[in-house]
Formats: sequence, structure tokens, C-alpha cells
Amino acid sequence: MAAFRTTKHILIHALEHGYAVGAFNITNLESIQAAIMAAKTEQAPIILQTSEKAIGYAGLGQMVAMAREETKRTKVPVALHLDHGSGFAAAKACIGAGYSSVMIDASSLPFPDNVALTRRVSAYAHTKGISTEAELGRLVGVEDKVKVSERDAFMADPAKCREFVRRTRCDALAPAIGNVHGLYYGTPKLDFDRLREIRQKVTVPLVLHGASDLPASDIRKCVRDGIQKINIDTDIRIAFTEAVHSFFRRFPRVSHTRGSYDMRTILNLGREAMTATIRKKMRMFGASGKAKSATK
Repeated sequence: MAAFRTTKHILIHALEHGYAVGAFNITNLESIQAAIMAAKTEQAPIILQTSEKAIGYAGLGQMVAMAREETKRTKVPVALHLDHGSGFAAAKACIGAGYSSVMIDASSLPFPDNVALTRRVSAYAHTKGISTEAELGRLVGVEDKVKVSERDAFMADPAKCREFVRRTRCDALAPAIGNVHGLYYGTPKLDFDRLREIRQKVTVPLVLHGASDLPASDIRKCVRDGIQKINIDTDIRIAFTEAVHSFFRRFPRVSHTRGSYDMRTILNLGREAMTATIRKKMRMFGASGKAKSATK
């Protein structure tokens, strides 16, 4: 049985060595294979993460089994993480199934309620040796079941971040600093001053959600200013979809060419495109080549 690392173990190394670990959303076998292949090639630690919607699509047991089987083939540190868990029951189910880390997203709740639910999940997870992540502030955009309008969005307050971490004992914090889920419409405007202030007040690793579509310069600034975990989902989906679209432009109908109706050919093109995208992100985050030292 493959042993997943906790995100706490992986991210503390990133915090101490000044880089960020990519957390890549997986939905099926091909996305898992792409992520692990990228990690092996780049020799980078990696976090595989699933949303509840992805679990609903693939099945909780199947998702863990596929991730575990692929992880057997690599020595790089790999964590399996629940992204945007909606409540205690979802977190508990994933912990029971074999996840090494869970996020509880109670950011839509009033601060005291967010603290209470996050503290409950953290307390339970820690009894099982599992890491926890939480969110403070709200992001614009859509993340599977989570929808937040720009009107309702707000950024994380640095002082509240310190209080939140102290009271909840979460192992990583995702503060809202102007980032959004999905694609950015217009020029992204991240609040780097806010990020630096949060980094000064909080000792746990920090997480950047909604990093797809951000320019490389912004990503590097985030790593420089204190981010240790960077979530990527949309860019992976786009890479897969564009590769498949390109195939069907070549073969709009089934023909006598065997590849035109072989699902393995089509899915492999998508997998290769996802692998290339993930490798590029790992290099951007400064994670390439860090697997060996992160394993210790």
C-alpha cells in the first residue's frame, strides 16, 4: 500500500526552502497519471487533490485506489488532499478512505462559525495524523459547488488570519488576496502587500487558490512573498480539452484510420498535454528538483 505524505510534511519543507508545491486537481485516471508522470520527470513533490464533485464523478474508493496505485511507481513525495471540503462529514469520509490531507472551506460562514467548524475538523484530523487546510476571505468565481459573486467577495484580514490559525490549529491557510477561481476577466490584481503582512503574522504554510490563468510574474511574486501551496485546476482542464479538440479537428468523423476511433489514442493526447502543463507549473513554482530533499 502506497503511503501518502501529509501536506504538512511537504509544505513545511517548501516554507523552509523558499518554493511552492503544486496542488493539481484530479478527476480520472488520465489526470492522475499526468500528475505523477510530471512529478517523476521534474523530481518535484506533488499534491493530488480532488473536489467533492470529482469524488462524486469517479467514486471515493476508486479515486483513492487509482492515486495509490500510480503513487507506487514513484519515490517523490505525494499527498492526497480534499479540496474545498464542504463540511465535517466530507472531511471524515476522505480521511477514512485514505486521504492524507483535507481542506474544510467554511469561508462563506461568519468568522466565529468558520473558526468552530475548522477547529472541529482539525481536531478530528489530527487524531488520525492528517493535515488540514482552511480558507479565510472569499474568492470570486466558481469552484465546483462553490460560487461567489464579486459583490460578496472579500479579502482576508491579516490580524484575523493570525487569530484564525491560533484558534483552529489548521496546518495551512488559504487567504483571499484578490485571486479568483477559474479564468480571470481583465488584469489580475493581487494584493501583495496584504500577502506579505499575512506571512509576517502567520507561521503555517500559505495557499494560493485560483492560480490558473495568473501570469508567471504574479506566481513568482506570490512564492517570493510567502506562498507554499499553489492550486491548479482550470489550466489542466484547458490543456486536456484543447488537445482533444485538436484531434477532432483532424478527424471530425470516424474514418478507416484506426486512431480516429481509438479512445486510448484520444485520451493519451489529453494526458500528454496535461503532463506538459503540470511540468511547466512545477518549474514556475520552483519545485523541480526538490523531491529528494523533501523526502527526508
